[in-house]
Amino acid sequence: MAQSSPTEVPERATSQPELRRVMGPKLLLLFIVGDILGTGIYAVTGNVANQVGGVVWLPFLIAFIVATITACSYLELVTKYPQAAGAALYTHKAFGLHFFTFLIAFAVMCSGITSASTASRAFAANFEAMITVVRQDWMGGRPLEAGAGLTTILAVCFMALIAVINLRGVAESVNVNIVLTLVEVSGLLIVIFVGFFAITQGKADLSRVVIFDTPEDRSIFVAVTAGTTLAFFAMVGFEDSVNMAEEVKEPERIFPKIMLTGLGITGMIYILVSISAIALVPAGELGTGDAPLLKVVTAGAPDLPVDQIFPLISMFAVANSALINMLMASRLLYGMAKQKVLPPGLGWVLPGRRTPWVAIIFTSALAIGLITVVGRVSQLGGTTALLLLAVFTVVNICCLVLRRDPQPHKHFVAPTALPILGALSCAYLVGPWTGRDPSQYAIAGVLLGIGIVLWVVTWFINRSVYGHGTKLEHPEALEGVETHEEPSDTTTPSDRHP
Repeated sequence: MAQSSPTEVPERATSQPELRRVMGPKLLLLFIVGDILGTGIYAVTGNVANQVGGVVWLPFLIAFIVATITACSYLELVTKYPQAAGAALYTHKAFGLHFFTFLIAFAVMCSGITSASTASRAFAANFEAMITVVRQDWMGGRPLEAGAGLTTILAVCFMALIAVINLRGVAESVNVNIVLTLVEVSGLLIVIFVGFFAITQGKADLSRVVIFDTPEDRSIFVAVTAGTTLAFFAMVGFEDSVNMAEEVKEPERIFPKIMLTGLGITGMIYILVSISAIALVPAGELGTGDAPLLKVVTAGAPDLPVDQIFPLISMFAVANSALINMLMASRLLYGMAKQKVLPPGLGWVLPGRRTPWVAIIFTSALAIGLITVVGRVSQLGGTTALLLLAVFTVVNICCLVLRRDPQPHKHFVAPTALPILGALSCAYLVGPWTGRDPSQYAIAGVLLGIGIVLWVVTWFINRSVYGHGTKLEHPEALEGVETHEEPSDTTTPSDRHP
């Protein structure tokens, strides 16, 4: 059980007013569920099936357990330091190493880009399916014969559209998040309903859910581990809720039970979806293409028009994931540039719109590069999980290290065994012994290498031009940064386009 110590929360030592605390338990639950649901389950279910066959639900169950253990470390840290920040803040408080803090922040940013790239591929696949529905079912024409090239073009066009929306400025509200969450949940509930309807009609084969079908060169253990590294992509998102800490009423009381409830809901939905999927579609067929759940609803309800609207729901779900992740990535890059740990040009904002246009173009270019060069959903989703598993390893260690920094106010305390288990399990899932595709390490290495090069360039600029070092002095300002405020008297020329 969680432990706590009684005392009042001290006022923040800052001249800035606190954010308005408007989120209660229900709104926070919807935010967490909506943040976890999205591209992962819509895109990687088939790839997981390629690894383990019919027991596709098992990697999702293991990923849920690992995510829940890590969530306990996040709960201790977010209730201990209830600020709109995340892994970078905890890393800085635990170790005080500016370059290490930067690497963690840049890894989080890169995970947003790879996640959005995955969403773009999934969006393109479902868009192609929607075109086929319109041409074949509504207009009586021939189905669209799409190839890999068309999928890539559509994904790139979608990412360009996300960049345009990002440049115009998008203000996420709680009410909008509620609508998006309900749409995402509805798509997955359709899959579950279709699956159980097919079971009652004798059209599903439940015997498949206990059949292992692994690649010839892998044992069952290695195959399940490889599947878990992919399934973990579907569980990420809970960590973003810590950025809402300053807007939650009584975070030390509400956060623990609501985050764990949200994880439990999404975990149950994922397991039911995966069971429905494999009961209706054989693993070999489910593992082909980038829109596996569309095959499920088509197979389970051939006489109902569900398959005609499902591509649209899937598009909406993954589009929301892509937009949120690209917003996060560009603002995080902007925040690092404002603190002068990245070239100051990345901190330029668009006059009038007050959006970080250089950071948006830079992150969008990286995403388009990943879409065109890498392409495969399994590689992009796996890289996202790889980056975040590495970050989660550090966060679990930070939870233990920061036990020596007691706070006077009441906060959640995870059982000591959980951060230890979390660090060990996340570190294990990062390693090459999991059977992870080696290309994922190459992709992550290239992205982090770009960040290191930019850090070195900035270090020379700071030394030669400004005469000071390169430090992340305010990591708490990175992930909650806003760019819509009016320019102040202290705005420097480097903050604007010259």
